Parts: sequence; C-alpha cells; structure tokens
Amino acid sequence: MTPVVLGLLSLGPRSGYDIKTVVDRSTRFFWAASYGQIYPELRRLEEEGLIEGEDAPNGGRGRRVFKLTAAGREALEEWLLGPETTIEYRDESLLRLFFADALPRGQALALLEGRKRGHEAYLEVLHAIDAIPGKDPDFVDLVLHWGIDFNQWGADWCEKQLKQLRAKKAA
Repeated sequence: MTPVVLGLLSLGPRSGYDIKTVVDRSTRFFWAASYGQIYPELRRLEEEGLIEGEDAPNGGRGRRVFKLTAAGREALEEWLLGPETTIEYRDESLLRLFFADALPRGQALALLEGRKRGHEAYLEVLHAIDAIPGKDPDFVDLVLHWGIDFNQWGADWCEKQLKQLRAKKAA
C-alpha cells in the first residue's frame, strides 16, 4: 500500500478520498486499494514523517490533504530503484478455471465465457480512459496501454480456448 500512496502523492497533494478516486481509475486494474487500507496507511505514513497532512475542510465535511515530505520522496525513490521486483498476480477467475473440471462441462465453459466478458468489459473501461483528452505522463500512459494489450490478448485467448474446447467436445 505504501508505494501507491507515496507514488500518488508524488504527483501532487491529495486527500484519502482523492487517492481512492485515482486508484479506482488507474492502479485498480493491477493494484487495488480500499478506503480501509488507504486511511490507516495515511496515518502511519504521517506518523513516520513520510507525508504531511493539513486540514482542508470541504463544506461541513472534515478533509485532510497530504503531501510528500523529503523523507517520503526518498522512500519512494528507494522503492522505485530497489533491487527486487516481484510480479504477483492474483486472479480469482483464473483460479476458478483451474478447478473447473469439478463442474459439468457446460458450467465450466460458462466460466471461460465469463472471463472473456470480463476482459472485454475492462477493455471498454481502459479505452474510455485512453480517450480522455489530456496528456498523461509517459509511464502512466505506458501502463494504460499494457492493460489494453493484456486484456485484448486475454479476450482473444478465451475465444481461442472456447473454440478448441467446444471442438474437442464435438469430436
């Protein structure tokens, strides 16, 4: 959670609500975060001196806006340049497919069809984000296009597998 919060604050001051809004439009596709994770993390990072918060009420609502400190920027850079990169992918749909042989064939194929629809739905969202006018930073745009390419591949892969599995059943 720390890299998401520090990374988003490196782009400018934000409240917890703002962070969640940006996450839902961007990193959620590969690194989700809930309010229940964000707010405790903001408190912890502030206690550690990595971020500073300032009260900025919005109407009658309490609101706190955070920004990176020099120590926070240093911690972010240390993480960005760190020697280890872990690619960890949690995919419940793929886990269901792994165990789909426990189902009748039609229900198992429906899981694969659902996965295909999921990739297609993500593609719609990502294409809509891509169509928003403005200039994203180069690497934000790079990750967005990775998501588009990945989900296009995923939808195509599902279609190919559905055809093969249906042909196998007919044979």
